[in-house]
Amino acid sequence: MREACLLRTRENRSMTSKRLTRCVAAMAFSLVLMSTIVIAAEEPRSGDHRLNVVLITADDLRNALGCYGHPLVRSPQIDRLATRGVRFDRAYCQYPLCNPSRTSFLTGLRPDTTGVTDNAAKFRTNRPATVTLPQLFRKNGYHVARVGKLFHYGVPGQIGTNGLDDPESWDEVVNPRGRDKDDEDKIVSIKPGTGFGATLSWLAADGEDAEQTDGKGAEAAVRLLEQNRDRPFFLAMGFFRPHTPYVAPKPWFKLYPLETISLVSGSGARRDGVPAPALTVTPPNYGISTLLQQQAIQAYHASTSFMDAQVGKVVDAVDRLGLSRRTIIVFMSDHGYQLGEHGLWQKMTLFEESARVPLIIAAPGMKGNQRATSKVVELIDVYPTLADLCGLTPPADLDGRSLRPLLEDPERPWNHGAVTQVSRKGQSDPFKGYSVRSERYRYTEWDGGKRGVQLYDHETDPREGTNLATDPHHAETVAEMKRLLQEGTRPASRGEGLKPAP
Repeated sequence: MREACLLRTRENRSMTSKRLTRCVAAMAFSLVLMSTIVIAAEEPRSGDHRLNVVLITADDLRNALGCYGHPLVRSPQIDRLATRGVRFDRAYCQYPLCNPSRTSFLTGLRPDTTGVTDNAAKFRTNRPATVTLPQLFRKNGYHVARVGKLFHYGVPGQIGTNGLDDPESWDEVVNPRGRDKDDEDKIVSIKPGTGFGATLSWLAADGEDAEQTDGKGAEAAVRLLEQNRDRPFFLAMGFFRPHTPYVAPKPWFKLYPLETISLVSGSGARRDGVPAPALTVTPPNYGISTLLQQQAIQAYHASTSFMDAQVGKVVDAVDRLGLSRRTIIVFMSDHGYQLGEHGLWQKMTLFEESARVPLIIAAPGMKGNQRATSKVVELIDVYPTLADLCGLTPPADLDGRSLRPLLEDPERPWNHGAVTQVSRKGQSDPFKGYSVRSERYRYTEWDGGKRGVQLYDHETDPREGTNLATDPHHAETVAEMKRLLQEGTRPASRGEGLKPAP
């Protein structure tokens, strides 16, 4: 009897062991199958393994983001993107105004080359044969789509239209229009009766994110990703915020109580030693009250956080659709923005806040991913960079250079300056201002130096409060920065195409 019990016990253990073995084998097979499914989801069904591009632009966004160290602004979605790509800490626009800047980075050419230095000009008037960045991808078999503002739109007047778009650049376009257009009668402005896009104006809006133009734009971008996931695509998503009027649903304003909003003070507010052409706002801060300044900054930050949430929807869709391993995501702004520095607001200055922009490039397989670089780069570099990463041959006359070397090694030698320019009407004749940024200094000349020169040492004076241009102790620095400026603006600097920096 005892022997029979022992025999049955051994048989039961054997059967249990076999069942366990079969269970483990089944689990292992399931894991392999799941892994195969995930990998398959990452591959295009068409068998075309070319990299896709998602180019996301914000409008009038300065480097007031969490990933750039801002102590107040909440931007978790853009911050998350920065952790998977390369964050460029010293990226600069070529012209701090929408149409000249957008024309510049979408053609890879400086404003003096395109001839576009205002918000009305069209680049094809002067250069009808220009091949734009999206057009290059279109010519190479990509499905190229635009949502929102890439080439210039007047904001808010042209929202929902094609604006100054370039039809040759796109296969498909979507012009979202939200309730922000219908609610314009509710917008607060410091200059009632003036166009909202040309002054400080804002609205804590009723309703949901999805009702706003940028909310509708994000939804359209997600649909385009879903529709085109099985073929190579170039998707450009152009958000309108935080361009004035600073419009966002009310919950975003609650993130920034007025008592947390600090105004510019100390060296950042100084205007002494600054040439007259550099000062675009007189009297300082438009002469408005402290409260109105705080409300404007609150609204700007609120619309930034609202826009950040819409960026997250697009990036999440890339991941959800299994496209992340073969999709380059670029986030950038067209130019920076003043929020009271030196008493200045908005754009069209040659100070750091107006010229500097956020730029993040998350490209699969780059060794520099999850890092930042302090090297000086320009927005005209985006075109040759994307062409390089996707194996396309861009026009030979581009003014920019590929940033691929920095995506591979963010600390490699990179001895280049970044040139930003503006135009001024003058009392009798128009003239220009040019500014060049090195890793340490900013140097600016107005009308070739005849109407003023500025030099700021960002190592000791990051808020550009003390103009060193006439200090004899900095004569050698002025000479070197002048050389760097001439190098960045002379025609001979063009045509470098994809040549890496020495």
